[in-house]
Amino acid sequence: MSGIEIDLQQVKELVRLVEKYGLAELAIEEGGVSVVVKGVSAPVQSPHAPVEAAPSPAISEAAEPEEEEAGNLVTIESPMVGVFYRSPSPDSPPFVDIGDEVEIGQTIGMIEAMKVFSEIPSEIAGVVVEIPGQNGKLARQGDPLFRLRTK
Repeated sequence: MSGIEIDLQQVKELVRLVEKYGLAELAIEEGGVSVVVKGVSAPVQSPHAPVEAAPSPAISEAAEPEEEEAGNLVTIESPMVGVFYRSPSPDSPPFVDIGDEVEIGQTIGMIEAMKVFSEIPSEIAGVVVEIPGQNGKLARQGDPLFRLRTK
C-alpha cells in the first residue's frame, strides 16, 4: 500500500452527489489522489461537445411555487453548478422561449458540469413567462433558470 489515506465519508458524499443529480461521472483530485465515481445511468450524446451526457437530474425539489396576481408561477432552479445552455447545440434554436407551452418531462435546458451535459426536464406543465438563466453562463445550484405559469 502507498500510505495514502482515503476519507470514506468524502467518497460516500461523492456517490451521494452522483446519485442525487443523475451524473454520469464525477472526478476529483486532491493532494495527489484522484477519485472517479461513475453513475449507473445510460449516457446520451450531446451535440455541444463530444462527451457523454447524464440523464436529466431530478428538479422536483428545486421547483418552488410562488403565488402571483395573474396565476401560479413556478420557478425551475438549477439542480447543480454548471454552465447553462438554452439549446442542444450552438446552431440549434432554444429548447423553449417565452410564451411556449411546456409539458411535464419536456427538456427545457441543459447544464454542463465537468464536460458532462445533463438535460433539465420540466416537472410541471405550463407556459414560459421568464427565462432568468443566461445562455452559456455559469449557474449555481438553486439559481432560477425558468419561470412557468401553471396551466
